[in-house]
Amino acid sequence: MALIKTIGVLTSGGDAPGMNAALRAVTRSAIFNGLRVKAIYRGFRGLLTGEIAEFKTQNVSNIIQQGGTVIKTARCKEFQTPEGRRQAYERIKKEGIDAMVVIGGDGTLTGARIFASEFNFPIVGVPCTIDNDIYGTDSTVGYDTALNTILDAVDKIRDTASSHERLFFIEVMGRDAGFLALNGAIASGAEAAIIPETTTEVDQLAEFVKSGFRKSKNSSIVLVAESDVTGGAMHYADRVKNEYPDYDVRVVILGHVQRGGSPSAYDRILASRMGNAAVEALIDGQRNIMMGIDDDQIVAVPLSRAIKNDKPLDRELLKVLRTLSI
Repeated sequence: MALIKTIGVLTSGGDAPGMNAALRAVTRSAIFNGLRVKAIYRGFRGLLTGEIAEFKTQNVSNIIQQGGTVIKTARCKEFQTPEGRRQAYERIKKEGIDAMVVIGGDGTLTGARIFASEFNFPIVGVPCTIDNDIYGTDSTVGYDTALNTILDAVDKIRDTASSHERLFFIEVMGRDAGFLALNGAIASGAEAAIIPETTTEVDQLAEFVKSGFRKSKNSSIVLVAESDVTGGAMHYADRVKNEYPDYDVRVVILGHVQRGGSPSAYDRILASRMGNAAVEALIDGQRNIMMGIDDDQIVAVPLSRAIKNDKPLDRELLKVLRTLSI
């Protein structure tokens, strides 16, 4: 493997709290090890437009506590084509970038794996997504913060639900995975969670009503993962109005508020550890991997495995929620 002198770093896809902490860690770890760092603005699009700047230590000062990403993020359809990726590679060579750290979720890591394979280029990924749906890591950067944002909102909604004796359906993010909805429901004391992993197995609304939630409680909160599979909170609210018209139903869609805000201590630490490990992995000659965390230890996961496999949901958590919601 050729000696690495310059590392490129980018953030791509949906933003997540902790991306800046990861960017800071990559930048400072690289500089500490005598390497140059070039920040690529607006994700993979920056490789096509040439929005690239060299970063020094001061460029990442005072950003660890900021949400979002200071080097921006964007979707890039051009990068999804062979011609676009060839153009990106030519830009990388022109900039003298020898390896890259990409910070983002499933789509970002998928693009990175394809690019690394096509051009035999060293890339290490840092999983940043509030959905926590990346295989090979116990947690992704941003998930803990989003979960706490949901808790804060549900706690406030609970006050109104109790005062008016209402049934609230609260929609949270998680298009393909129910980690936020399920764990948010357990942590907030919600009565149920409707998630894509089990929607095709049972009629979750019927199960919820069948459990007799009105027998011991005058208000209820159900968390629903936004998903084409579940149909979202509005779908279930409409069903209740039609099938159980005596219930007073309200809907709250939390939306993008879950993606913003200052990252939690856990996410800052996780991002710092993963960002530092990503640089060390490149220096050690590793490539085409993602940094993950397993039993509080940083691990290297092949990008092919991280992308190919679906992250399993702990079914025991479903039993916990069902038991404690009586």
